[in-house]
Amino acid sequence: MKCPCNPTKLYEDCCKKAHQNIHSVTTAEILMRSRYSAFVLANINYLQKSHYSLTRPSKLEKKEILSWTKSVEWVKLEILKSTENSVEFKAYFFENTSLNFIHETSFFIKENDHWVYKNGL
Repeated sequence: MKCPCNPTKLYEDCCKKAHQNIHSVTTAEILMRSRYSAFVLANINYLQKSHYSLTRPSKLEKKEILSWTKSVEWVKLEILKSTENSVEFKAYFFENTSLNFIHETSFFIKENDHWVYKNGL
């Protein structure tokens, strides 16, 4: 299977490593890519684990995120800019037959010795 974050790579050689061991993630961009792939694969447990504990979605929000991510068809991830602790990206998806995208600059920090998503603008 091709990796959702980068179709030139196989999932097993890319985001699967992060999904199986979050401590293998060495940069904010790798975490961003693995989170995108987790959205595509509806891997809500990884999304929770890779989210900063103080801003992590509640159980109710977790169910809403899972429902939403399963209701859309993910198209592609485009990284626009990456720094040590931030990633600007566009994530494209179809929802109700309309092409939409999320354009965000995400901020990341280390917590419990691994990268986590803190928040985004």
